[in-house]
Amino acid sequence: MQVAGVVTRLAWRNLWRNHRRTLIMLGAVTVGVWAMMFMTSLLRGMVTEMVRDGIEGLPGHVQIHHRDYRDDPSVVNSLPPASGRLRAALDDPDVVAWTERVRVPAVISSERESRGVTLVGIDPTAEARISFLGDEVAVGRLLESVDDDGVLIGRKLAETLETELAKRIVLMSQDPDNEIVDRGFRIVGVFDAAIESYEEQFVFTGRAVAQSLLRIDDRVQEIAVLGSDFRDIEPLLTHIRGAADQRLRVDAWYELDVYLGTMLGVMDGFVLVWIVVVFLALSFGLVNTLVMAVFERVREIGLMLALGMKPAVILAQILVESVMLLVLGLFCGNVLALVTVYWLRDGIDISMVAEGMELFGAASMLYPLLTTDDMIMANAVVIILGILASLSPAWRASRYEPIEAISKV
Repeated sequence: MQVAGVVTRLAWRNLWRNHRRTLIMLGAVTVGVWAMMFMTSLLRGMVTEMVRDGIEGLPGHVQIHHRDYRDDPSVVNSLPPASGRLRAALDDPDVVAWTERVRVPAVISSERESRGVTLVGIDPTAEARISFLGDEVAVGRLLESVDDDGVLIGRKLAETLETELAKRIVLMSQDPDNEIVDRGFRIVGVFDAAIESYEEQFVFTGRAVAQSLLRIDDRVQEIAVLGSDFRDIEPLLTHIRGAADQRLRVDAWYELDVYLGTMLGVMDGFVLVWIVVVFLALSFGLVNTLVMAVFERVREIGLMLALGMKPAVILAQILVESVMLLVLGLFCGNVLALVTVYWLRDGIDISMVAEGMELFGAASMLYPLLTTDDMIMANAVVIILGILASLSPAWRASRYEPIEAISKV
């Protein structure tokens, strides 16, 4: 303990022997740590928002379909309302929310234009807890019940169809007998979505109304389930699959959207690579600082060795200096990163590049997200790599011959 105290005091004193050099290196470490953490928070925030927007774009965390529905999303591949073991599993306290949907391809026509869309029949109360339809519409009102015979369309689709609130449109699809069915609807609301493509893709009406139009009684095409955390849905997935029979297919959100699932997996590896790359650049300055400090103290180190100080203590002293410098830089960098992320907590408007970002599934607002795990990993990597980078000058200092070191001028 006494030796450790002496080594620590000597390391601290030697660290501040040259204030200018130490402060420059401390500033470099601080800026480097801030840059790596801030960039990590931007990337983490972008990917997290992409996943959340994707989940709110109707998938939920888990979906249940007829086993053939994903290959052929037609009205034929439907399923009955949840009952028995499946209903009990969906009503489990671990399930945050769930809803049943009618979801089929359709054609929407206004007095001027026609477009292919996805017709979704919903229970508005249940849907509000799972998807982006829980937000207020831009114009008009939300659907009120499963029997609401109005339609809700996106702003982009309204512009494409050259129509507006309170206008009538016609929806056309196929029933289970492959007969064309159509019906006129009045637009009761126009919604905005974080991802503009959702505004063109989906048209919503009451579930019972859609079932009546398609002549499918009370059958649905999809059951969406929401858990507590999209990063950890394996228990929920296992629970639902255990209750579903063989006629049903149960998929996690990352199976429904392979792109987003892959992005989330790649992100963790990219964060580590990014931290290592940034610190490798910093390590050259760190090693240079320590080498210069050693060169300045060659005679002093030789004298300590001649007085009986063991080479291992010299090695430890240089390493402690490195760790002290890194810890100070990490503290300042962490504080600066936290302040920056807090300052930008309301998001960064990237609407000027929104169309390009939408190709990747990102919205026009970017919310930095700095997680505890990312901070711990960044700090751990910096300390470990810093010690490794310091080994060379520290080892060199501990291998001096006392007589040769003392004789150097």
